[in-house]
Amino acid sequence: MEHFQESIYKLIVETSTNLPADVRKAIKKAHASEDAGTRAALSLTTIAENIGMAETNVSPICQDTGMLTFIIHCPVGANQIVMKKSILEAVTRATKAGKLRPNSVDSLTGENSGDNLGPGTPVIHFEQWEQSEVDVRLILKGGGCENKNIQYSLPAELEGVGKAGRDLDGIRKCIMHSVYQAQGQGCSAGFIGVGIGGDRTTGYELAKHQLFRSTDDTNPNPELRKLEEYVMDNVNELGIGTMGFGGQVTLLGCKVGVMNRLPASFFVSVAYNCWAYRRLGVLLSAQNGEINSWLYQDGKEEPLHAEATRPAPTEGRREVILTPPISDEAIRKLRVGDVVVINGSIHTGRDALHKHLMTHDAPIDLQGSVIYHCGPVMMKDEQGEWHVKAAGPTTSIREEPYQGDIIKKFGIRAVIGKGGMGPKTLKALGEHGAVYLNAIGGAAQYYAETIKKVSGVDFMEFGIPEAMWHLEAEGFAAIVTMDSHGNSLHADVEKTSLEKLALFKEPVFQ
Repeated sequence: MEHFQESIYKLIVETSTNLPADVRKAIKKAHASEDAGTRAALSLTTIAENIGMAETNVSPICQDTGMLTFIIHCPVGANQIVMKKSILEAVTRATKAGKLRPNSVDSLTGENSGDNLGPGTPVIHFEQWEQSEVDVRLILKGGGCENKNIQYSLPAELEGVGKAGRDLDGIRKCIMHSVYQAQGQGCSAGFIGVGIGGDRTTGYELAKHQLFRSTDDTNPNPELRKLEEYVMDNVNELGIGTMGFGGQVTLLGCKVGVMNRLPASFFVSVAYNCWAYRRLGVLLSAQNGEINSWLYQDGKEEPLHAEATRPAPTEGRREVILTPPISDEAIRKLRVGDVVVINGSIHTGRDALHKHLMTHDAPIDLQGSVIYHCGPVMMKDEQGEWHVKAAGPTTSIREEPYQGDIIKKFGIRAVIGKGGMGPKTLKALGEHGAVYLNAIGGAAQYYAETIKKVSGVDFMEFGIPEAMWHLEAEGFAAIVTMDSHGNSLHADVEKTSLEKLALFKEPVFQ
């Protein structure tokens, strides 16, 4: 197995930087379903451009390269100890090469291991089979979509759809509700894997295993096939849309599996995956570990290409260029729907920074500044200069307990992220003159190209993703989705999608 480690490294790089054919096909179909010039169409065009850039640059599609999960089937007698050691070495190598972001963090201290290794990371499942080759499959599932996983214990009373019983119709209601509750925070339009039965642990595992199925396969179980078809025929009627902006396409795929359960328990587990559906596989020679063939890559679809990456200004939508520090007057002129282009300094800040700033001063003057919810992939060159390799937004709702206070304390004028924020932040935007700008989740290469210089960094002790990076941007575009006048696109979409969810309350499967 002398080539095993190299083959695993190639699998990691390809999974991180190049979406499989079936996912590209689903995104292309979604783009064709949206009306030209809408926010959803803009998002899908940017996503398509980002896919092409990641492939060309051989850089991460999304800056959150997620939790690596390997599923390995190997012949009887294969040395799994040696194989695991090679996998860990390949993961370390890929992290050092900037193909993975260092994502393994000590749960008690918050310390980042720096190499994606640690207790429980990466996740590696071995299973023997009576085949002559080694089948290795890998999924990179980011934290934003992982946080939108949900598990139901039936019977249950669900918002919008009412009582969900222990039957196929109850399962249907759980699936519809799971997509509603995700909104745009998991980088919709997304994919879901559903696990019916098991216990709390195996139910989630079954759900995640469904994400290893091809998007266009056919479920061999006729009841589950009927359920999958129903979901895909109806769930997009919720109108949540790409990034939660509203639109025709909210879900790109649904796969359902079932296992036995205890009489007292009935779990429905849903694993939500973002549009950046990064899972690939290889068949390896059991003798030397060389790649015999790739999985999921037949009939490769080319990414979409468009002349414009932003919609032309139309009635009700303006394009405004802002250069920090930004004045209160400039912010008050902005309305939900405006496209804002940032030229100048932006500063990254995630969970560790927001918590820190609640009780400490900032290392720089933030009056009139822009905070970017982002944990970038960074690389240092031979001269010691930092460069951004991937820099899309992270899910903002995690900062809801802090954001309003931070805006007030430091005079921040704009917060960039994805998925929107809650009422506390919305109130602070009005009281202190600020806006929330929604960038396109997962578009890490698209936004990295707008970063022209890294001017400094603070709090490296928090780890690369959580450090405060000071960046110089040119042409960084995002959409105002929460303004200083009390308007929130996210609240509006959530309200209307809940009303539409209620349309699915009545029984369908008898």
